[in-house]
Amino acid sequence: MEYKKTLLMPKTAFPMRGGLPNKEPKMQADWEEMNLYEQIQAKNADKPTFILHDGPPYANGAIHVGHAMNKIIKDMIVRYKGMRGFSSPYVPGWDTHGLPIEQQLAKKGIKRKEMSPVEFRQLCEKYAREQIDLQRTGFKRLGVSAEWDNPYITLDPIFESNEIKVFGEMAEKGYIYRGKKPVYWSPSSESALAEAEIEYADVKSPSLYIAFNVKDGKGIVDNDAEFVIWTTTPWTLPANVAIAVNATYNYIEVAVADRKFIVAEGLLEAVSEKLEWEAPTVLKTFKGSELEYVTASHPFYDRESLVILGDHVTLEAGSGCVHTAPGHGEDDYFASLAYKLEVISPVDGRGIYTDEAPGFEGIYYDKANPMITDLLTEKGRLLKLDFFSHSYPHDWRTKKPVIYRATPQWFASIDAFRENILDAIATVEWTPAWGEQRLHNMVRDRGDWVISRQRAWGVPLPIFYGENGDAIITKETIAHLVELVREHGSNVWFAREAKDLLPAGFTHPSSPNGTFTKETDIMDVWFDSGSSHQGVLEERDYLSRPADLYFEGSDQYRGWFNSSITTSVAITGKSPYKGVLSHGMVLDGKGRKMSKSIGNTVDPQKIMNQMGADILRLWVSSSDYQADVRISDDILKQVSDVYRKIRNTFRFLLGNVSDFNPTTDMVAYDKLSEADQYMLTTYNRLAHQIDEAYNKYEFSTVYRAVNNFVTTDLSNFYLDFAKDVVYIEAAASEARRSMQTVFYTIAKGLTQLLAPLLPHTADEIWSYLEFETAKSVHLTDFEFATETAEQTALLEKWTQFMTIRDAVQKALEEARNAKLIGKSLMAKVSIYADQATVDLIKSINNDVKQLLIVSDFELIVGKDNAPADAIATETVAVAVTAADGDTCERCRVVKTDVGSNAAHPTLCAHCADIVTEHYGDIDLEA
Repeated sequence: MEYKKTLLMPKTAFPMRGGLPNKEPKMQADWEEMNLYEQIQAKNADKPTFILHDGPPYANGAIHVGHAMNKIIKDMIVRYKGMRGFSSPYVPGWDTHGLPIEQQLAKKGIKRKEMSPVEFRQLCEKYAREQIDLQRTGFKRLGVSAEWDNPYITLDPIFESNEIKVFGEMAEKGYIYRGKKPVYWSPSSESALAEAEIEYADVKSPSLYIAFNVKDGKGIVDNDAEFVIWTTTPWTLPANVAIAVNATYNYIEVAVADRKFIVAEGLLEAVSEKLEWEAPTVLKTFKGSELEYVTASHPFYDRESLVILGDHVTLEAGSGCVHTAPGHGEDDYFASLAYKLEVISPVDGRGIYTDEAPGFEGIYYDKANPMITDLLTEKGRLLKLDFFSHSYPHDWRTKKPVIYRATPQWFASIDAFRENILDAIATVEWTPAWGEQRLHNMVRDRGDWVISRQRAWGVPLPIFYGENGDAIITKETIAHLVELVREHGSNVWFAREAKDLLPAGFTHPSSPNGTFTKETDIMDVWFDSGSSHQGVLEERDYLSRPADLYFEGSDQYRGWFNSSITTSVAITGKSPYKGVLSHGMVLDGKGRKMSKSIGNTVDPQKIMNQMGADILRLWVSSSDYQADVRISDDILKQVSDVYRKIRNTFRFLLGNVSDFNPTTDMVAYDKLSEADQYMLTTYNRLAHQIDEAYNKYEFSTVYRAVNNFVTTDLSNFYLDFAKDVVYIEAAASEARRSMQTVFYTIAKGLTQLLAPLLPHTADEIWSYLEFETAKSVHLTDFEFATETAEQTALLEKWTQFMTIRDAVQKALEEARNAKLIGKSLMAKVSIYADQATVDLIKSINNDVKQLLIVSDFELIVGKDNAPADAIATETVAVAVTAADGDTCERCRVVKTDVGSNAAHPTLCAHCADIVTEHYGDIDLEA
């Protein structure tokens, strides 16, 4: 007979295969059509807020896998908060000004200097908006839910006007000043750079020991002696005006052959070895402080080099006598201030020597190194030349070396409010915790912020100049410009003359004739994004400052985190964020940095085309993202296997509730079987664990917890024996409805819990839960049951039982290997244990043999009574034998009552009763 017809096999249209690459774009189109983002905001409109402020990616090029990880994590956070009872609007942003876009236009053959600034800037804006559209499409394909139609963009007039407002407020407080001092200068970009725009790479540099003749020893050193200095930048020697020594060190004058040299006593041995001095004789010893104001002769110019004191001089390397060029070094500059030394900077913006470096005019600074070395040799000043590799600052955009160069620049004085920034840092919740110390140290040690850039594409520095050259920054001029820029955008600065940018009737003592000029430099792009707390959080009434969270890569401690807290503390006295969360970089499968030259880059679009966005999102959730993470085909395959397991588990759950109506068939908790109560309580504990992990941004904990629950608790235990109930029992039987209650509860709840991680798959599953009225899972809120004391005791009891079950599983496996049984239903299990364990097993309100998936089962008191071949653990011994009886054709259990019903001779009595009562009208012969 065809008894398969009487089995309640799973029925669902939910497909086994995800088909995500084809399905996800259609689902995203549906979300857009139904205004899902807006519906979520409406649902949470009156709830407490949680504001994650988006750090703007730069608008240049398609999104890469680092972008993908960043945006996916933000989306997980915002989706979780939205389902946890928070109003959590997410406004994406883009950083659009700066050199990279100018470079892209240059590659297209556009010559900036052959057109007006306004024309060039219009081309820059057009390119930036094209890149925004490209990246927005990529981000939306990831399934990121956001205010895509109203993002913030740093080139938009409203944002630019707010940036000028921030600048004006800082200027009003005295934090903005103009000065000439050395700053990082990029000859390849022809612009000053901030510390955040510097990265380091190894270079090969010359190492020179040079002799400076003493000119006037002031009675301290002999006038025929020579100071020994060490430098790795011979190109800066034309700017030398001093030699720095440390006041507290001992210095010595030594005789070597027919010459006398001055070095720090603590470095004599190292210098002697380098210069191959044999047995130098110490002639004099004196403190560094005694050398102050001694003079030496420049090694090749008719110029004095004054000996000055400087705390930056150390005994770590060199000679203890430091070549000092205030125009090319920050330490040199500050050490020379007290001596009012001339700041010579004979290199122009392209890195070319000017006429301030006689003999080298028109030469690129780096190419002058061998020329200067030859000149030193000719003059008898070169004592030693070597080469060595070391880390050196580079322009992070062009990847080319930078120099220190003194030029007139505009600065924000960090010194003026450094302590306030440090205090604000201490109020923030940092994840990882080391982020606090990292930013603290950066702010503690940083110099003033050079905010001017010699470029065309950016927000102008809103500064006017009078006829006498005085800078004009007043409340009146700033307020007028804020309104002008808000209406016309910052192009107005470049399109109009200075007089047309000033308030009507404006006068100033610096311009008796009423003639004004305007600054041509633009603001550092970090000032752009660093002002977003004003231009976005404060500007939009549904957001708030401080934001609850800033989240970006760990490189932003020197970038956006830094510039944001600097400008915010400057104008509000407070941090712009309550919490900061950072992530590491994405590396390839071997742990290497991704590089086009290596060919190890990973394209997120390709992954989505082949596997789907949800696989990429699941990879992100599996990663310990707070450190550097790896991605490769093998890693993605492992993630895909986990996804397949999760999907197939849902398919099983959905298939077995196809005839279950939760409004009429749900069984009350106290009416559930004990196994069902245990599983529901296990799930509830999982839900709380996942909620806590989400709240701590620990997505890998969610990933592992779900994977473990699906694999261990469901597949390897509950669903494994559940088939013997939901397939076999009558449709509306108490046992089946009890299990279906658990199935449905878990299917619904787990779908909600996975929604932030797998938004497409979760919404697909949700569409098969036909009794749920919400149109999307993302329009629902998480539901949590409070664990009772009885449930806690139940879990403890079942934890002991599951240990016993593990021992039974091991014994069954060995019996299979010994060919004693085939499937576990062919077995009889005998458990030998102490009285307490026997009582525990007996107290389980379920058919234990069904839980163990065996056909017969017995309990014997006394572990010592077990046969010698039993599998023993600390608490039990398990013996396996073949079960007595015949196999029921319908339930596959071996029973002694098979054939007891003459109408159904191949069935056990229980199955025969079910078939007779419920399937009597089915033709089982066909």
